[in-house]
Amino acid sequence: MEQTIQGSLTRGPIFKVLMKLALPIMASAFLATAYSIVDMFWIGKLGSSAVAGVGIGGQFIWLSQGIATLAKMGGQIHVGQALGRGDREEAKRYSGAAIQMILLFGIAFGLVFVLFTNPLVSLFHLTDSDTIAYAVRYSRIVCGLVIFSFVNTVLTGLYTAQGNSQTPLKANVTGLLLNIVLDPLLIFGWGPFPEWGVIGAAVATVFAQIVAMAVMVASVSSKKNADNILKEVNILCKPNGKYTKNVLKMGWPNALQSIFFCVISMVLTRIIAGFGDAAVATQRVGDQLETLTWNAADGFAGAINAFVAQNFGALKLDRVRKGYRVAFLSVAIWGLFITIIFLVFPEPIVRLFFYEEEVVPVAVSYLVIVGLSQAFMCIELMAVGAISGLGSTKICSGISVFFTVLRIPMAMVLSQTSLGLDGVWWTLTITTVAKGVCLHLAFKRQCKRKER
Repeated sequence: MEQTIQGSLTRGPIFKVLMKLALPIMASAFLATAYSIVDMFWIGKLGSSAVAGVGIGGQFIWLSQGIATLAKMGGQIHVGQALGRGDREEAKRYSGAAIQMILLFGIAFGLVFVLFTNPLVSLFHLTDSDTIAYAVRYSRIVCGLVIFSFVNTVLTGLYTAQGNSQTPLKANVTGLLLNIVLDPLLIFGWGPFPEWGVIGAAVATVFAQIVAMAVMVASVSSKKNADNILKEVNILCKPNGKYTKNVLKMGWPNALQSIFFCVISMVLTRIIAGFGDAAVATQRVGDQLETLTWNAADGFAGAINAFVAQNFGALKLDRVRKGYRVAFLSVAIWGLFITIIFLVFPEPIVRLFFYEEEVVPVAVSYLVIVGLSQAFMCIELMAVGAISGLGSTKICSGISVFFTVLRIPMAMVLSQTSLGLDGVWWTLTITTVAKGVCLHLAFKRQCKRKER
């Protein structure tokens, strides 16, 4: 007999079903945004060198998440489609394959960073010794222990595929609140705590990730999650080649897209570093502020991915289209709201994070230029989630990788004109707009192809 969790996104009012799944994911994303901004607020008090150093570490974390996306997206899509078909056994096997894969990735990535942190940081050609020291200390801890973040990423995807976004929200809220509390205590040594500076920020982050993972693992056996397929997963069994291969096949385009995006960002950081450490610090803070857009849209992308996967598995393409329209309007409105905030209040926002006067105009220019693309970024991420739910992950990767790679020659050319550093910021905006438009059109085309 079909379990209550199977096909849970294929019935009921579309708006209500989609928002019930999306809101907890978005709430978790907003909390992550709040943490990132608070984290940067405290680190900013250590100076722009500390901000730039942590920013370099952030680039490596971003790279790690691209790798985690392989197991998360491959597992989430296959589990969602299997549940849409009513095949619980297959959903269980795909869950096990995704978890085994992410454990292996986490151990391998952590070892690489523990052993080779210094040469990896040197790739950015930083000139300030303090910035380099901060980058090495922060990256070695956060990336060396990335396995906890990896497991959280995959478990979030597997819970979401089942229509359960409340449990990841609970886990992430617990971890983020703990992180917010620990940050100032460990950075500045308040009360009985040691003054660890940037190392304290890294320790707080990893400890919060451990707690969030513990909450999600403990919730598997909860009575409220009686139908959770993760209860039946045995990660100690011999890996099944068929399911591992299918997870890899479905997940690698999204992972490649994310990794490419990160690598291109690293190359851009090298170009930006030529304009000084203040420019690198601006990029770091700007990235964190853009998480107001990114995390919300990415959260909605996770919801629409699970929604599309289950309904596509149940052969309900009309419901897929209607769900996409709801998601499109929701993220576009949010993106426009962030654009208005960035354009109207750039300087007050920047002064929350920078105390050196020479950095303020650089950061203000970043917010104004990149702010123009926020709605298109939302559409891009949401469309990637929807297209991936149809199983067409290569389409997403092709479009995203093309325009992301295009950023390098564009940035090199525009930064040599009278625009200077602003040429790099305009490169980000132009390519983001292009990706949003192309991916939206690609979804419509894929729906027609699947229907035929």
